Amino acid sequence: MIDWDERYATKEYVYGTAPNDFLRQHVERLRPGRTLCLAEGEGRNAVFLVEQGHQVTAIDASRVGLDKARQLAERRGVEIDCVHCDLAEFGIDPGAWDNIVSIFCHVPPELRERLHRAVVEGLKPGGILLLEAYMPRQIELGTGGPPIPELTMTLERLKEELDGLDFVHAAELERDVIEGIYHTGRGAVVQVIARKPGDAKDSDPRHCSRRW
Repeated sequence: MIDWDERYATKEYVYGTAPNDFLRQHVERLRPGRTLCLAEGEGRNAVFLVEQGHQVTAIDASRVGLDKARQLAERRGVEIDCVHCDLAEFGIDPGAWDNIVSIFCHVPPELRERLHRAVVEGLKPGGILLLEAYMPRQIELGTGGPPIPELTMTLERLKEELDGLDFVHAAELERDVIEGIYHTGRGAVVQVIARKPGDAKDSDPRHCSRRW
């Protein structure tokens, strides 16, 4: 497994400081309000979301990564709430979040299933999940991502794990992923935007110590 503190222990931002392209292209689909970023690393997506007006909590298991996230936020004149915690030990309060963002959050299958059940419960009615991850055939492409297929995701499995959400965007595709030195080239990805059923009160209609 990757030692994330070691990976992030460099002056440069190893996945860049620009937001993920899929997030940037679809940020208007998110609801205003509280947004949780899973496995946020060095903060590129969290900082971007705060700049768009979101109240963001960034969780990651790497203290080094989160220190760089705070530094990036300070340089950009914004604030993010950073939580240093392994996802295996982190819980999500039911109905707590307007949005949950998961960008290349690759964890073992058992943990992923528990995490995704918690994501469904953790969204408010009308809340949005935005997710992009690598698929198994990414291993053959070798342009970044996890080293073994078990850590990747497929749309079929995501629909099972995220049962209870309405999928408003769901795709498996190849696209160029250019994000720092570790995501560099053609990538095989799965993309999901899903909404929790229910009324989204006080939101624009266009925007479709916690344990589980």
